[in-house]
Amino acid sequence: MLDTAVLVFRLILGVILFAHAAQKLFGWFGGNGLRRQATLFESLGLKPGIPMVAVAGTMELLAASLLVVGLATPLAALIGTGTMLVAGLTMHLNSGRFWNSAGGGEYPYVLAAAMTTIGIGGSGQYSLDGLLASGWPPLAPWLGPSWIHALAIPILALLSAVPFVLLLRRGRH
Repeated sequence: MLDTAVLVFRLILGVILFAHAAQKLFGWFGGNGLRRQATLFESLGLKPGIPMVAVAGTMELLAASLLVVGLATPLAALIGTGTMLVAGLTMHLNSGRFWNSAGGGEYPYVLAAAMTTIGIGGSGQYSLDGLLASGWPPLAPWLGPSWIHALAIPILALLSAVPFVLLLRRGRH
């Protein structure tokens, strides 16, 4: 039953992250699309806007795609966590607020926490990771639950956010 729950969690999270990226890049699901999102990014201090949106959206699409099929889930989680952490920090630092309703980073932080959780816990039996790990056991420590992922995902995600925080702080002065 736990593997079924993990599958459902991965699918829901992957679809949400896919839609989040598609709003930015393509204007789907009521989103801004690349150019309008670039203007928003620049107003938040993420310049140049178009490349920043393209990278953020592409990383979100990559993480979502890997997550849905359960392939390289720790890497997908790291990419998704880092991207959502940058989004949350950007909103939080610009608004001075935590809560989403006040313009803060609450929602991206929740997505980052969810991505970290699936990265640490593993993608479950119903995944390409599960299939690969059972077919070639040396892959199991890299694809399944591991204390290495429990340390690496949050630490590397935080480190990946540092340049963006510095960029935002520099833009304010």
